[in-house]
Amino acid sequence: MTEHEPDLSMAPDRLAGTSVSGLPAPNQGEPDLMVVADANAAAHEAAERIAAALVAAVERRGRADFCTTGGNTPIPIYRLLSQLPLCDRIPWQQVHVWWGDDRYVPRSHPESNVTSLDDVLLGGEGEHGSAPLPTANIHVFPTDRAIADYHDTAWCAARYAEEMARRLPLTDGNWPVFDLILVGVGDDGHVLSVFPDSPALDRMDWAMGVPAPTHIGPHLPRVTVNPRLLEAAPVLVVTWGENKAEALGHVFGEVRDDRRWPVQRTRRPGAAWIVDEAAAARIPAGLRG
Repeated sequence: MTEHEPDLSMAPDRLAGTSVSGLPAPNQGEPDLMVVADANAAAHEAAERIAAALVAAVERRGRADFCTTGGNTPIPIYRLLSQLPLCDRIPWQQVHVWWGDDRYVPRSHPESNVTSLDDVLLGGEGEHGSAPLPTANIHVFPTDRAIADYHDTAWCAARYAEEMARRLPLTDGNWPVFDLILVGVGDDGHVLSVFPDSPALDRMDWAMGVPAPTHIGPHLPRVTVNPRLLEAAPVLVVTWGENKAEALGHVFGEVRDDRRWPVQRTRRPGAAWIVDEAAAARIPAGLRG
């Protein structure tokens, strides 16, 4: 893959990619799967890998673009990244943080995917420290502006795609590329805000609006990046708990169907999974290493 800076003189379709053979094939082969004892061990391993990826990216190209997630997954990871020794190891001034998806709510809303970063990584939650991440390096979906000006999720997603075009390098097929994408696993096997049989699986837009899901909460409209970005960058999937065991049993089962279990798109070489024993209970023994 070759990377180049985005050409903002391109036509409006610059904010959409193409299907190319240069990207890794999703849902083929096997990822690097690590099974650890419990949620605490998973968070520690994930935090170490994230810190190493950020340091390596800054050393390689002078900055790091890290795409994170919402829900419960990042909270203990952020806590570790905000404390010694990892906090001092990471060159925060050169780190840029993005989101793979968000709920269509203000940033201050408790259901916002940004809340955990604001409260834990930046907020010095309780006795913990805070990471010196510059405000200008935090790239959120502009939900506040969109909601205040009565725009819809499609407008919000388009503005985020424009921000990606201004800031991120591109790789094969006109896809923006991050140095690392962190995702969790939905109980239904969704990834980002790409739910089972989502139209997002067929679209080429870098970012898009998503209607509120009816089968899983919270029942709020969403904005999400295209799941194809999971092929354009290194991906770290982290999850834990027995409530994830059924989904992981399907994801690592014999049936390959990423329309039914979209997170299965990260079941490929080049992706890394960190799961605890409880979540891995139904993963075939032959895949657990």
